[in-house]
Amino acid sequence: MRFHFVDCRWELGNPSRGRELYLAGHVPGASFLDVDDDLSDLSVPDAGRHPLPSAERFAAVAARAGIAEGVYVVAYGNGGGPERLWWLLRHFGHDDCAVLVGGLDAWGGELRAGHEQIEAVEFVPGERDGDTIAADEIVRRLADPSLALVDSRTADRWRGEPNEIDDPPGRIPGATNAPWTEPLPELPPGELVAYCGSGVTSCVTLHRAWLAGREGRLYPGSWSEWSQRGLPLERD
Repeated sequence: MRFHFVDCRWELGNPSRGRELYLAGHVPGASFLDVDDDLSDLSVPDAGRHPLPSAERFAAVAARAGIAEGVYVVAYGNGGGPERLWWLLRHFGHDDCAVLVGGLDAWGGELRAGHEQIEAVEFVPGERDGDTIAADEIVRRLADPSLALVDSRTADRWRGEPNEIDDPPGRIPGATNAPWTEPLPELPPGELVAYCGSGVTSCVTLHRAWLAGREGRLYPGSWSEWSQRGLPLERD
């Protein structure tokens, strides 16, 4: 088993920032994957801000990044980027992966600037069933007490206060709050489903829950899809 680091730094609203940070200094030998360009498929219409890539699209991205069978991936970064890669790898059948909790601050080693020569390999996806949930199923189950719906956005956005990201602001009815910027609280019992603004930082919640021994499902479209479809919402 060979370890391979992947840099997943990014900044919402500043698409070039992640690559700039990577070129300025990264873990030696690390490849770079961008949340917008590589870990999403922005060409998919009406599916939120960060739609999931297809198996074929992700396989090409992973292969270019040097990810294949026998490679243990260690993702690092910020803003849910590494957790998004961790979730996608497991979704497409590559369980040999982890997140460097704390990002580069936890690395402590030398950094290298500039580009890396990453040897392209073959990534064979095996898409997993049952780890996502669609908006229509959530709508059908809003009154289902077995559904543990968790909103990973910050508390002000969960409450539905006006902000520059959510239009309109609000939350899915019945969702509890587990802000990705804070330690994981005690989650409600039931079938765990996490969402956020666009399906990125909710992967932080799912990763933390997994570390605590609990699997969950991702609502990929999250609030950016839900709110644009005019589905039911709550505000405090």
